Amino acid sequence: MRLRHLAVSNFRNISSIRIEPGERFNLFYGLNGQGKTNLLEAIHLLGSPRSFRAARLPELIRHGEHISQVHGTVESNGIRNQMRLLLEAAGRRVEIDSKAVHRASELHGKLNTVVFSPDDSGMVRMGPETRRRYMDRAVYMSDLGYLHSWHDYQRILKQRNVLLKSSDRSGLDIWTEKLADTGADVIERRIRFVAVLDQKLRKHYATISGHSETCGISYRPEGVKSTEREQIRNELIELFQRHERSDERYGTTTAGPHRDDLTFLLEERSLKSFGSQGQQKSFVMSLKMAEMDNLMDIFGESPLLLLDDMSSELDAARNRNLMEFLIARDIQVFITTTERSPVLLEAAPHCAVFRVEDGNLTFEGN
Repeated sequence: MRLRHLAVSNFRNISSIRIEPGERFNLFYGLNGQGKTNLLEAIHLLGSPRSFRAARLPELIRHGEHISQVHGTVESNGIRNQMRLLLEAAGRRVEIDSKAVHRASELHGKLNTVVFSPDDSGMVRMGPETRRRYMDRAVYMSDLGYLHSWHDYQRILKQRNVLLKSSDRSGLDIWTEKLADTGADVIERRIRFVAVLDQKLRKHYATISGHSETCGISYRPEGVKSTEREQIRNELIELFQRHERSDERYGTTTAGPHRDDLTFLLEERSLKSFGSQGQQKSFVMSLKMAEMDNLMDIFGESPLLLLDDMSSELDAARNRNLMEFLIARDIQVFITTTERSPVLLEAAPHCAVFRVEDGNLTFEGN
């Protein structure tokens, strides 16, 4: 998969840019606050219904403007598509080859990206919501059916919570069963995904650590021991019944897939509690490598890698490990740093270099 052309206008601090990205490596460097991450965000939003940054839609539109646009020529399996994203205060609109995209499912797989940003390194130390949000995004990228299940679960959860807040709770059992039905599908898909990711993660972390350490990722939903959908459903009904009194007291569903967490392990112990900062960064980098391999297995081609703030996230040794991984694979990479990265430029042949200043790009050659 390749991004052959990119045009961005009125997106955050970017007024107007047009580039033809390099075939393999693209380096955007400049001081902080100049718009480097904004470029990666624009690329990501072409193929995703949500940004990898916490942002409301109006924040994406350049101050003083009413419409923001991102246009890209994407080549996938030898076929080129024109993708266009329009952002207005009232909403967003996506077009593929001038035809409107009405559902997120129509966008699935059109432009696959894996993002490695400073926020990802922080998810080891942050709360369950951050890891759960990562899991939902990663599962959706590789499993279109997950998006439908997740939306159904959220819709039914909302209805059940409305009933819990009301004085008349007749029909609660029906909504509980519906929530267990959709929740079982969400959990089953998560279990399958994490099992695949865990094997790939262990392999990459072993390489980075010189086979001196082991790591893992685990998903154990509360109250659920089974891995088969029907059994998961039955266990969820029991879980919801056990929490029914607390649900009624607080007026919300206090247990279920929307409260689950991922566990990151180092030598079979909590990475959050026992891992150093360097080990945590190596873990997250390995996790991103595992994501890329998984998408390659599913779609038959590598996704784009968006690597934000490389100079602060990875030391020289980890940079070299990452570059060896990327050079060995047919991946188009977009990297932001505060300076022209010597490690990258020495390792990556034909790296297209762009200087970013106040939302403007200057091409400085390969």
